[in-house]
Amino acid sequence: MKTRERILEAVKNGKESQCLDGRDFSRIIEFFPVEDWQTFGFSLKDGGEHKAIDLTKENVLEQLKRDVEFGFEKALNQRSISASFMYEVVKMWMWVLDDDLESFNRYAQYGLPLFKAVAIKHGFENQIGEDTGDERKYASGA
Repeated sequence: MKTRERILEAVKNGKESQCLDGRDFSRIIEFFPVEDWQTFGFSLKDGGEHKAIDLTKENVLEQLKRDVEFGFEKALNQRSISASFMYEVVKMWMWVLDDDLESFNRYAQYGLPLFKAVAIKHGFENQIGEDTGDERKYASGA
């Protein structure tokens, strides 16, 4: 798993958010003290407070689980933009974890194949059962 230092170094060296709204970076900064947020392009709102979450595998997996569940929800409701952002968020967590699913590149039916692969690998709820996520029934207008 990557350390805070390795993540900061990667961002300083050009790793960019893959979401138009910065959703991936807005999740990862929760694991950093406020003084590091500028590296990601964020700042704390006036009067706000923040205590960084410990960057442990357990804590990352907890966030990943929530993000996979949210990704399934958006994909199954055919919310294309939100689903695509969650696809990138989940891939970011795979990068943080040094997980081989970081290189997953099958974006079908709103990201369902990735959400399923991550859910199965990490013991989360797989909301599409035996389906692969490529099935036409998950397509818009099906």
